[in-house]
Amino acid sequence: IGGSSKSDSSGVSNSGESSKESSRCSTPVLDADRTDRLRDKMKRRIESGDHWFSLEFFPPRTASGAVNLISRFDRMGSGGPLFIDVTWHPAGDPGSDKETSSMMIASTAVNYCGLESVLHLTCCNQTKEKITAHLNKAKRLGLKNIMALRGDPIGEDWVEEDGGFNYATDLVKHIRCEFDDYFDICVAGYPTGHPEAESYDNDLRHLKEKVDAGAHFIVTQLFFRAETFLRFVKNCRAIGITCPILPGIFPIQGYHSLRQLVKLSKLEVPEEIMQVIEPIKDNDAAIRSYGIQQAVEMCKVLLASGEVPGLHFYTLNREVATIEVLRQLGLWAEDPRRPLPWAVSAHPKRKVEDVRPIFWASRPKSYIYRTQDWDDFPNGRWGNSSSPAFGELTDYYLFYLKSKSPKEALLQMWGEELMNEGSVYEVFTNYITGQTNPSGHKVMCLPWNDDPLAPETNLLKDELEKVNRRGILTINSQPNINGKPSSDPIVGWGPAGGYVFQKAYLEFFTSSENVTALLQVLKKYEPRVNYHIVNVQGKNITNAHEMQPNAVTWGIFPGREIIQPTVVDPVSFMYWKDEAFALWIEQWAKLYEDESPSRMIIQYIHDNYFLVNLVDNDFPLDSCLWQVIEDMFATDQITVT
Repeated sequence: IGGSSKSDSSGVSNSGESSKESSRCSTPVLDADRTDRLRDKMKRRIESGDHWFSLEFFPPRTASGAVNLISRFDRMGSGGPLFIDVTWHPAGDPGSDKETSSMMIASTAVNYCGLESVLHLTCCNQTKEKITAHLNKAKRLGLKNIMALRGDPIGEDWVEEDGGFNYATDLVKHIRCEFDDYFDICVAGYPTGHPEAESYDNDLRHLKEKVDAGAHFIVTQLFFRAETFLRFVKNCRAIGITCPILPGIFPIQGYHSLRQLVKLSKLEVPEEIMQVIEPIKDNDAAIRSYGIQQAVEMCKVLLASGEVPGLHFYTLNREVATIEVLRQLGLWAEDPRRPLPWAVSAHPKRKVEDVRPIFWASRPKSYIYRTQDWDDFPNGRWGNSSSPAFGELTDYYLFYLKSKSPKEALLQMWGEELMNEGSVYEVFTNYITGQTNPSGHKVMCLPWNDDPLAPETNLLKDELEKVNRRGILTINSQPNINGKPSSDPIVGWGPAGGYVFQKAYLEFFTSSENVTALLQVLKKYEPRVNYHIVNVQGKNITNAHEMQPNAVTWGIFPGREIIQPTVVDPVSFMYWKDEAFALWIEQWAKLYEDESPSRMIIQYIHDNYFLVNLVDNDFPLDSCLWQVIEDMFATDQITVT
């Protein structure tokens, strides 16, 4: 935040990027926002009078901090920010491939969390060539918005860089010169004037130069009184700055963080605020409560003024205070309805994508990672299933694929010591039921799903509990749905006014003995039930067409073709199989010592169990899959006796 400033402008020019349309395109893109530039989204929201919010984060210092920040993106992204931005710290190798770099955090937010993201870029300690290289890398990673800043000096005073830039205006001009209109550019504004400016009026003239050089919008430094910002906007408009100007909002969350921020920003806290905070400076909860109310009251005045289209929040990588402010303002729009049943990547080349195999439903970041090198994404149908080549997933410790829980927590959930296969069944069952395990801990995740159960899965909770107790270790499932409104809070997705449909689906690991019985049972359920059964060696048993996907989710919406966003595809299932089996070892077995009984139990399951998926094609009827499992157990009993 310190020396950053941000600026917003609603240019209407079209993107200079021409994207090759998919040869498989047959269905209109569901959500216009997926193809728009950030400036276009702002323009549309301004014209409709619909207020928005955006969020600022800074790169963490540690790998575990990066994992935590990505999970915070997922949580805070559910409230509907128009964009997030990620700060640039020259001392932290911000343009590198390190998991703690600004570049990687912003790239992950776009590609794996589906968030429109703005990457800060500063002139500090950088040559023109280095800046160009960073911008090329950002473009390659799918980033299309830059906050162009001079940046804070590393020492006390600004030091000129040979072959570099000394002003944000020069950086904006350089981006425009080298990349034409590819990037939407934000610049910083200072409601009380930049601390190093000759005067307030002089700083306003510099801001206009930045906008005239090609910036699209402005985000301001923080301030503490609404009238400070409104006076600033009035003065900006008076000298011909017409682009959107977003106020930078800082909910006070603690005494020391406030002092630090004020020191970095070279701002003065108004006396009336200090009089409240000083007596309670050691009571963080009281300060946070005051900070929330102070921010809410200020934001209400700003929004009521008619001059403020959106609010930009300095989160300090925390969520409680910002979310509470947004909730009180009515801006936190946690709409359970999704554009599609899976998380949409914000990478521009994936903008037509609207069909995926269901297997990665609980590991969407892994799917995006494994398809990152595709040039063409399916739209309207899966297409020729033999053509996709999924990238290998050999590094399970990429920070955006890693479990949010540390090793100690995973051992508490999954067992410090496993006694037998039944211990594993118990872990799966406790995950489904939400009950605590024998050591008193709740199982909040599994290797195949790093999140608590989805609301949709709760519809199947009783049946899932029964089968998991008996060694049907479920990793993915969905209920049958026959024409629920697209606005349904549990299963709804897509535009309003539509209807959604699903075939019942069940995916699980189970023993070879169960599979032998299951194959006998399945004969009497054909063709109603399609199945794929495979072991780690690749032994594959199926009654499905070897190349033909089976649509298991689809939607019908006003004025559109049928959308089928989720399929069971035979070819991609074999790629998923490798990942699904490997997770037993990479994320579970490796928690234990080599040759330990616990590790040997997981290794045995990995080596001997089968991965099964079942689809009940008769979606208007009650699912028969639970009866299939019951019949399997009955047949198993007969075989044993």
